[in-house]
This record gives sequence, C-alpha cells and structure tokens, in this order.
Amino acid sequence: MPVHCLIRSLPVFLPPRPDLKTALVERSDFSSGTSSRSTKLIHGGVRYLQKAIMKLDYEQYMMVKEALHERANLLNIAPHLSAPLPIMLPVYKWWQLPYYWAGIKMYDLVAGSQCLKSSYVLSKSKALELFPMLKKDKLVGAIVYYDGQHNDARMNLAITLTAARHGAAIANYTEVVHLLKKPDPKTGQEKVCGAHCRDIITGQEFDIRAKCVINATGPFTDSLRKMDSQKTANICQPSAGVHIIIPGYYSPDNMGLLDPATSDGRVIFFLPWEKMTIAGTTDTPTEVTAHPIPVEDDINFILSEVRNYLSPDVEVRRGDVLAAWSGIRPLVTDPNSKNTQSICRNHIVNISDSGLVTIAGGKWTTYRSMAEETLDAAIKAHKLSAGPSRTVGLMLDGGKDWTPTLYIRLVQDYGLENEVAQHLAATYGGRSFEVAKMAQVTGKRWPIVGKRLVSEFPYIESEVQYAIKEYACTAIDVIARRTRLGFLNVQAADEALPRIVEIMGKELQWTEQKKNEELEAAKKFLHLEMGYKARSEQLSKTTEISLTAQEIARYKKRFYKFDKESRGFITTVDVQQVLEKLSIQIDENALHEILNEVDLNKNGQVELDEFLQLMSAVQRGQISDSRLAILMKTAEEGLDLRGPVSVDRSGGGV
Repeated sequence: MPVHCLIRSLPVFLPPRPDLKTALVERSDFSSGTSSRSTKLIHGGVRYLQKAIMKLDYEQYMMVKEALHERANLLNIAPHLSAPLPIMLPVYKWWQLPYYWAGIKMYDLVAGSQCLKSSYVLSKSKALELFPMLKKDKLVGAIVYYDGQHNDARMNLAITLTAARHGAAIANYTEVVHLLKKPDPKTGQEKVCGAHCRDIITGQEFDIRAKCVINATGPFTDSLRKMDSQKTANICQPSAGVHIIIPGYYSPDNMGLLDPATSDGRVIFFLPWEKMTIAGTTDTPTEVTAHPIPVEDDINFILSEVRNYLSPDVEVRRGDVLAAWSGIRPLVTDPNSKNTQSICRNHIVNISDSGLVTIAGGKWTTYRSMAEETLDAAIKAHKLSAGPSRTVGLMLDGGKDWTPTLYIRLVQDYGLENEVAQHLAATYGGRSFEVAKMAQVTGKRWPIVGKRLVSEFPYIESEVQYAIKEYACTAIDVIARRTRLGFLNVQAADEALPRIVEIMGKELQWTEQKKNEELEAAKKFLHLEMGYKARSEQLSKTTEISLTAQEIARYKKRFYKFDKESRGFITTVDVQQVLEKLSIQIDENALHEILNEVDLNKNGQVELDEFLQLMSAVQRGQISDSRLAILMKTAEEGLDLRGPVSVDRSGGGV
C-alpha cells in the first residue's frame, strides 16, 4: 500500500482517501509554530476583496470566495472550537459610511448561502451602546459584519487527532535529519523516497520509507527544500506578526473591532477571546526562528493604535498587557513565476525534480483546500492510487457529539463549576466527559469535582492528565497548546507551572532532575516567547522617578508605615507585622514572591528608591497590577481607619 510522508509545521490535514497511508512527523509539538500564534480568526479576507474590486483582480476575488467556503466548512466541522463573531468597523467620516457599507455587503454577497449573518449599519448611539469603550468624538456610525473565530491550537490538535483516528501515524518531537533518495530505475535520476528521522526526546533515529514526501513546514519551507537540493532558491519571505492580550474589560464579550487603516497602513484587529481581549497584528520582516520573541516596539505600536479607537475614559496601559507573542507568517514567492520577487497572495504547490512536494504560503482558514490541492498534485506526480477527498463536512475530533447545552450535562452529572463545564465543552466537545471523569474530588460542597490550576481561569488539574493522552510531552505543551494559559496570562501560567510539572512527573515517571528541567524550560518559554521579559522590564528599565514632590512625600509616608525604623528598606517581616495588625493573613512564600517582583537588585529587600520607581511606573501605566503597590495602599488605608479615637468622639474617656 503506498505511503506518503508529511513533514509539517502548519495545519495541513491530509484528506482521508482509500488506499493511502500517511506518516506525519513534527519537529516540535503539534501547533507549536505559527498555527498557535494567529489572530484566531477564520475569515475570507475583507481587505483582499477590497483590492479585488478596486483593481478588478479576478484571482483575488476567487481567493476570497474559496476562503469564505472554507470558513463555512470549518465552522461546521468543529462547532465546539469555533463560532461566528460580529466585528465592528467604526466610521468617523460621513463619506466612508456608504463606501464601507458597499464593500461589506459585497463580502456577504460573495459568501452567498454560506454567509454567517447579514452585515448591518449602526447609528452612533447604537454603536456606543454595543461598544461603550469606543471613542465618541467625530463618530458618525459603524458597520458590523461577521467572520469566524476559533481556538487555533486546539483546532490544530483536533485536526491531528482526527487524522490519527482515520489511520495516520503521527509523531511530535520527531525531526527530519535528512531526506532519503534512490535512483529512478528508468531515468537514473535521484528521487526522494522517505526521510531519516530522530526522536528528539529519546535520541532514537529511524527511517520512514515513502512513495511521496510532502514538505508543509511553514517558515521552515526553504530548509527542507535545501535538504532536497542545496541549489534551490529561497521562496519563503518570513513576516513577524505580534499580538498582545489585555484584560477582557477592554472589549465587549461578543463584539470585535477592526481598524482598517492604521497609522502606517496596516490592519489591526481588536477581538474578545477566551474572556480576554486580543489585539494585533503587526507585519514586519524577520528572520526564521523556532522561537520568535515579541519586541517592545511592536507591543507599543499595537497599544498606540488601540488608543486611537477607544474612549479617553479608558486608559490603555502598558502594564495591562498580560501576554504577548510573535508568529512568523510564511509569505512565499512562486518559483515557477517569471517575476520571482513578487509575493504570492495565496499559496503555492511545487514539485521538485526529485519529487519532493512542497506546499507553502496560505492561511489558517484555507488549510483544508490547501491540503486537498497538495494531495491532488502529489497523486498525479507520483501516480498514486486514491479516491476523491472526503474532508468537506468531515467532523473533527470532539465536534460530533457537541451541542450548545452539553455543558449543562457536565454540571449535572459530575458537579463541575458552571464556568469550568463551559470551558471543557468548548475545548474538548464530546470528549469533555473523558476529562470530567478524570477530575478529582475537591472535598467542598461545591464544586464536587474539578480542582483549578489557578483560581481565575477555568483550567482544571485533570486536563493535565488528559493532555498526556493528547501527545503532550512537556510542560510547555500544556500551558501553551493543550490549555491556552500561557497565551492568556504569563503570570498565571508561571503560578500554575509547579503543579503542572508535579502532575506530569507522576504520570510520566519523571526524575527530580527532569522535573526541574521542565520547570526551567517552561519559565524560559514564558519569559521570552510569551512576553514575560518585556512585561517585567517595564519596572527594571524605569530609571527615572517621574513623580511630583507631593506624590513623593505621599509615597514616602506610605513606605515608612512599613519601615518603622527608617532603615530605607522593607522586608517580608516588616510587611507581615503590619498585615498582622490588620488581621490579614498571607502565606510567607507568597509574600516573598510579592516583594521579589519589585526587588530590582535581588538583595532580599525593597528599598525606598525601588518603591518610588514602582509607584512612578504605576502612575505612568507601565505597571498595572503590582501586588505590592495594591497591598501597601490597602494596608495604609486600613491603618488610617484604625487611628486613635479623638477626645470629642470618646466623650473624654471611659
């Protein structure tokens, strides 16, 4: 039976066809690359349609039409992971209202019967009612249209698991060392016949023999092409797209925002996601790397654009960035075109002289049609025997048994919290019952089962155990892709890590050394790739104290309520003594962590200058949720309330 090998990084799912066997290898974890770092939209591309109309470009038009068809299919086959999302386009000039309305209506018309919901125009008052954070000045109205939204990493995993359930052999943490070749008996030309692979975790090496090898590696397209032939010209032009996560109160629960023309001509989305708000993306040239890092300039650019559209009442603070990440978009040039410098607007399928099939470019929404086109080309080039694709309408893992009210059964049958049950249903679909069955008893009256990893997020401990069944091999796999905690709040993820490592260590029989290695690797991931470094540096880079004399006096007074001996610094003991007077109990380890966030020189104490730097950063919005600043303010207010009772109120004595 013919075998074709797929080397992948982007979500290319090979359609199940009779007589084909598939082996899939992924160098890192499934969805560890760009697939988990997208804008989370399933869309046809409003701006591409605008270009198609303005330039009478039929190719662009067909690209949008295909994407809208795939959008409808993806929403249908994974209803638990995706849903329609209304997106508002605010209008600040009267002439733009009919112009944008005509474009959005054309978007609906191109979608035809697969239009999610009809777009509509809003008056200024109605727009502000639906999106109260919007800037009021000069607003004349708004247009609302619909696209799809999904949990991209979980969608990628659902595709992978579906492939496995249809007979594909899949392996993450398995890298291709080199391609295997053999001479064609008829022509004598070297032909690709498989790949020599290495298991990154165990170090074991082995060969996978195949009649066809497909290269679907996104930004790493050229490195695989050069394994085939060193003379191959590069076709990938990587572009970095940075996104940030800010608190959910920045946007309504079910309404996104589109900025069609930023200060430098790019498009910015501002969307509710997982009860947070996601904003992005940038589009800047970058080098190909497996570990892209969000940079401060891009974070500040997004924040600046967000400020332009929100009311002055809403202070957009740098300190409110809870996580940030960068994904590499693999833009490509067509090696077969006469002008190889021009960027391909869609995707390309290329077959080398040795038979290596490469699929490059494209976008999340069209993954299925890209895979179908790729396989059609592979079947034709390698003369494979296969029936037609059957992936249109093929339900992805967890989607078949999902219903909008499934979470109610989880609450009733297992005693889960309502929020946790909704999260499980929206993450695992019909397989959420398997996660619920593994959940531990809490010992409380309610919830009966389901211990949370961190209090403010609905992720529970049994999800870590279930993640291992979903091929999770590291703590990073759990915080980044099986759950989305690392993408939603780096501090919360950091807090959950010790427990995650403990659970995984027990399940996978890790040694203490292995546990420590996993913990350090995950912390490094959060620090560099999820924006923790950029977040923490907001205080450490604050060399100037930009406070007025009155503010400095006020904060010094607050500081000396804890530094009773005027030593110029405070320790955990000083804070603990004040809290005990107010009958506030805080764990000593937690208190140490709170002070450590502000202890810039890491000498075990917070000095007056460090405290003033902190308060200056809080004033400027660079830091928004400093536990020490809030704790000391609360304690000061409590101490003031406990001051001595005046003589006139006490009646002069007992």
